[in-house]
Amino acid sequence: MKCAETTVIEERREEASAPARKPQAEPNKGVITLPMGLLGFEQVKHYTLLGSAEEAPFLWLQMVEDPSLAFLVISPSVVVNSYEPEISDEEVKFLELADAKDALIFNIVTVHANGDATVNLKGPIVVNRRTLIGKQVVPLNAARYELHHPVAANSSN
Repeated sequence: MKCAETTVIEERREEASAPARKPQAEPNKGVITLPMGLLGFEQVKHYTLLGSAEEAPFLWLQMVEDPSLAFLVISPSVVVNSYEPEISDEEVKFLELADAKDALIFNIVTVHANGDATVNLKGPIVVNRRTLIGKQVVPLNAARYELHHPVAANSSN
């Protein structure tokens, strides 16, 4: 399944307001469950997606188990116009995606010491909008994308 829908859950963005570097979550509200965790954080299963107008288009994927830790994420459509990760049938079944529109996709951003930011397009986090169950996947067409793609608004790659 090609997942082209990358728009964020708008009500989540509006509900959350978070000061820079210290996102706060309401317990048990809109919790995203990643049964397999994230690479390097396999033991952490529950996250909340937070954002604020001041930090848009960036969001925070905050750990419920340790709210002082969060990943900076972004909708890939902000960075790459043509981003359409192909998700395997096995992943589609695991996530119970009936349609590509059920998929919420976001990617982890790395801010480097020199201030440049890159986004990992090879390991998107795909979440079922209905169930809020997600998984970090390696798309079947991952070779088309970069591990450290520069964050620049809507490049055509």
